[in-house]
Amino acid sequence: MSDTAGTGAVLVVGGGISGLTAALEAAEVGNDVFVIEKNPSFGGRVAQLNQYFPKLCPPTCGLEINFRRIKDNRRVRTYSMTTVKSISGGPGNYEVQLVTAPRYVNSNCTACGECAKVCTDMIDDPFNFGMNKTTAIRLPHEMAFPYRYVLDKEACSPATLEAIKEACKYDAVDLDMQSETFTIHVGSIIWSTGWDPYDAKKMDNLKFGQSSAIITNMMMERLAAPNGPTKGKILRPGDNKEPESIAFVQCAGSRDENHLEYCSYICCMATFKHMTYIRERYPEAQIYVFYIDLRTPGRYEHFREKLLGDPKSQFIKGKVADIIPESDGGVTVVAENALTGVKIQQKVDLCVLATGMQPALGQTGKSLGVRMDPNGFVVSDAGKGQFAAGCAKSAVDVYTSGQSSTAAALKAIQIGK
Repeated sequence: MSDTAGTGAVLVVGGGISGLTAALEAAEVGNDVFVIEKNPSFGGRVAQLNQYFPKLCPPTCGLEINFRRIKDNRRVRTYSMTTVKSISGGPGNYEVQLVTAPRYVNSNCTACGECAKVCTDMIDDPFNFGMNKTTAIRLPHEMAFPYRYVLDKEACSPATLEAIKEACKYDAVDLDMQSETFTIHVGSIIWSTGWDPYDAKKMDNLKFGQSSAIITNMMMERLAAPNGPTKGKILRPGDNKEPESIAFVQCAGSRDENHLEYCSYICCMATFKHMTYIRERYPEAQIYVFYIDLRTPGRYEHFREKLLGDPKSQFIKGKVADIIPESDGGVTVVAENALTGVKIQQKVDLCVLATGMQPALGQTGKSLGVRMDPNGFVVSDAGKGQFAAGCAKSAVDVYTSGQSSTAAALKAIQIGK
């Protein structure tokens, strides 16, 4: 299969808020755009948030209107579960091979849910970071675009697969679906491949995975979200205890030569935001924040000042040396106060690791010849007609991602003209 849109066309790799923004900016001035996303639905990390800065909006605030604009714009072609296989040619005349993985559910799907009712095989819900189970055939989440189910075929028994297929009266379940490779021709490429949370298990001293009381900042977002595993209640995974004390561990993996050398930029702001989540639900809860530095640039300074004045919050300048799981389900956080030299052992019900942002493109980018810095962020190369946007370019917030995506689109549409 080949899809040619002309030398002025733009390929956007990554369908999160950055990729959607870049695609719309390019398409709405008359360029043909291909947007690909490796996951079953578009929206990226923003779709997983409870709220995002600067206005503390829910993800529907920015994503719904972008999805509508994408659907209404005939110059934009979207491909989910699709990745780049190879790139040849040059600026103004790229030939790109793309691969779409089998979804096992075709476009006949109406998301009626009858298939899920008969599915008895369960998987850890990837959208909620495995904090709950979901059926092997599922809608990725309630705001999914495309609004279509996806099947984890390998997780199902033959009997379950047969039951799923029989339950669909629209003939949407296609168990014989295969990977599809096709070629497009574009003039430029925008890399908006986003970020992944740094793997907290790589930090042995923080004991992630050894206690259900230790979660990551993105897991906290899902707990607080109305469509999350607890429907917006912040409860300790495992026993659903309402936490009376919470510790935040900043720079979990960031600013560390053994992990991520750079500051992940958003982690301090995310923690302050999470403090507002806790205060809304638990006004009397005690909060402890262990930090190296508190970085809330520009417009976020006022937000920080308000929370620094919270009488039930304590800020400890010191790097956490250890987290000890306790028999009652809580944990003890061990650190040294860098200002007083006093060693602290603080027992809490819940501990949140502010894990850093790791660029998601990784080794795939290197194999495709993408220019990248030593930390794995994409470096724009105007001479090659390839540009970076959002968190593929650097660790930034949603607002800054939008700015860099617009800039990338403006540069990309000039290639081949």
